Amino acid sequence: MKITHLLAAAALAVPFAAIPAVAHAEEAAAGEEATPTWDLEGEIGVLSDYRFRGISLSGKDPEATLSVGVTHESGFYASAWASNADLGTGKADDLEVDWTVGFSKDVGNVNLDVGGIYYTYLDNAGFNYFEVYGAVGTKVGPADMKVGVAYAPKQDNLGGNDNTYVYISGEAPLGKGPVSVHGTFGFENGAFADHKKDWLLGLSVDLGSGLTGSVDYVDTAHSLTTAGDATVVASLKFGF
Repeated sequence: MKITHLLAAAALAVPFAAIPAVAHAEEAAAGEEATPTWDLEGEIGVLSDYRFRGISLSGKDPEATLSVGVTHESGFYASAWASNADLGTGKADDLEVDWTVGFSKDVGNVNLDVGGIYYTYLDNAGFNYFEVYGAVGTKVGPADMKVGVAYAPKQDNLGGNDNTYVYISGEAPLGKGPVSVHGTFGFENGAFADHKKDWLLGLSVDLGSGLTGSVDYVDTAHSLTTAGDATVVASLKFGF
């Protein structure tokens, strides 16, 4: 990714980073004791391939990511996620930025999560599109399980078509150590795919000090492109 694109991604984080500071400043001005109503977090990652729902969006080249987000105690959250992308237009170092706003709430042993994502591309605005999503998660023994759906309504940048993606995913620790196993199975149909299936199975290890490493096997069936061929994706991420 070009240095200018990395700097642009970092600049996108500033508005989100300012939100908690503003909230605490308002509390201090009102003479109230400051309380952590907002949480700020971020992540930097390096991956051997950018796979989105089983399809490579980096031309099967390595990916670098940067994300930052805020979460309110009410369940509201917002984030910006940036990555290099290859959209097949000859600009292999295009910058993708995904803007997410959502709401997550625990109801008993079930977590409900709804929101929307606007996918944007710095040098190819004609690829921009948005989708809404919903998911239900719960514990099944030691595993965290989730089922969800993402729907992109009909829009010009999708050729006047819509797109639906449904999935089930899970993650569980392996014993009491730092290693966990995770997996996802999804089905997609619409503007991006024709009855495509994709799946992922991998291992993650908590390396401490905010570092996490993972190795995933990713594959698809009925993909419209060789970008969905089977591969192994290795990643190293640092959360802060």
